[in-house]
Amino acid sequence: MTSWAEIKETHAGVVLLLGDHAYKLKKPVDFGFLDFTDRERRRAACQEEVELNRRLAPDVYEGVADVLGPDGRPCEHLVVMRRMPPERRLSALIRTGTPVEPHLRQIARMIASMHSRARHGPEIDRQGSREGIRARWTASFDQVRALPEKIIDDQMAGEIERLTFRFLDGREPLFATRLDEGRIVDGHGDLLTEDIFCLDDGPRILDCLEFDERLRFLDGLDDAAFLAMDLERLGVPRLAELFLHWYAEFSGDPAPPSLLHHYVAYRAFVRAKVACLRHQQGDSGAASEARELAHLTLRHLHAGAVTLVLVGGPPGAGKSTLAAAIADHLGYTMLSSDRVRKELAGISPEQAAPAPFGEGIYSEQWTRRTYDELLSRAERLLRQGEPVILDASWADVTHRADAEQVAQRTCADLVPLRCTALPQVMAERLARRTGGISDADQVIAEAMRQRTAPWPEAIQLDTSAPPEQTLERALGAIHPSAPTALWRFHRPQMEPD
Repeated sequence: MTSWAEIKETHAGVVLLLGDHAYKLKKPVDFGFLDFTDRERRRAACQEEVELNRRLAPDVYEGVADVLGPDGRPCEHLVVMRRMPPERRLSALIRTGTPVEPHLRQIARMIASMHSRARHGPEIDRQGSREGIRARWTASFDQVRALPEKIIDDQMAGEIERLTFRFLDGREPLFATRLDEGRIVDGHGDLLTEDIFCLDDGPRILDCLEFDERLRFLDGLDDAAFLAMDLERLGVPRLAELFLHWYAEFSGDPAPPSLLHHYVAYRAFVRAKVACLRHQQGDSGAASEARELAHLTLRHLHAGAVTLVLVGGPPGAGKSTLAAAIADHLGYTMLSSDRVRKELAGISPEQAAPAPFGEGIYSEQWTRRTYDELLSRAERLLRQGEPVILDASWADVTHRADAEQVAQRTCADLVPLRCTALPQVMAERLARRTGGISDADQVIAEAMRQRTAPWPEAIQLDTSAPPEQTLERALGAIHPSAPTALWRFHRPQMEPD
């Protein structure tokens, strides 16, 4: 049974629950990113909170009340709200195993709709730019580092910082595209399951971030990622995936999964920082929560690392089959040298164009042109946050060196995989080959084998083994520090222009 009167406290405020109303008081505290030490600031924050939250819950936020002192003059200010039933919190429903999919779908639609109507402008864009996001990460790192007691150990914090800036450094075109598409909005800024109530007549989304509007100026996907992070923290990653799929569908957002993982990681670290602050205020359980959130941050940074995978080997070694399987499993873009070569020649990829080794479209000049185009396309995708798999023989050390330079320029992880198989297996595969885009036969394969430079840095994969076993080894090589997928994010199908 719900108590008639309760008091709840956070790091920044106190909520008094009385009957069917809730009264919110701002604490006179200064955390650097939040300063409520001045009463006028607290009053302005209360008024801003009511106005902003009426976007998503107009019937909940009733207004701002003044608390009068003995002299009859205002000495404090309260946000006055309609009290919500605690058993209908999204977090409570999830903990009790109540189905919430219809509610989440409606929440995704509400948030996408709010973003479509939200304010835009140069100042808002600045906060959601790559430089703005870097500044936010840096501020959080500095705040955690400055705390007198280390909650997140130095090694983990250092790895989080390294992966964060590595992603940002190579993705300038991605963030420029987000700005050009108008994806930076005046959003909610603090979407948490504790502050969403699933009522019979629809969800009510409360507690928009009001104390610093700059923290509310953000990429719409960043806003949605906050709730996805909280869902995953509660142990329901499938619901996090569903929610983000619905948000992307309703907002028409074609963002790469790497950006999504980056934003989930950022939101997890923000909550880790808040947990560290709560620990400093005496919350006994906050330290373990901060560490769990730091682990969640690191997992998503690993999952969102932009990767350039080279899948090579001689004809018949199974490289194209493996490359396609990796692409299907991880959602990476796959580019094939066989296909690019024929596109450059102006012929259909399926059209046969056999020639003796080193002649026709397989001459040294054509091969150089093919690899240059392959790597040029890969570089553009990597800068947009798209991991890429390049299916080619990679027989020439010069081509491999060029690929390594592309990975360095785009701050991408380079993973070289070399497919091998028993000679009789490769011969049988070549003999059975019909109608594919490759023109290589046994004679070409032997000529290539004699001219292939050693590739000691590549991970050797024997494709004579069962396909699922080879794929598992390849996935382990691509993501050695994290699960191959925390969850799969499927982007919505966009209508053609």
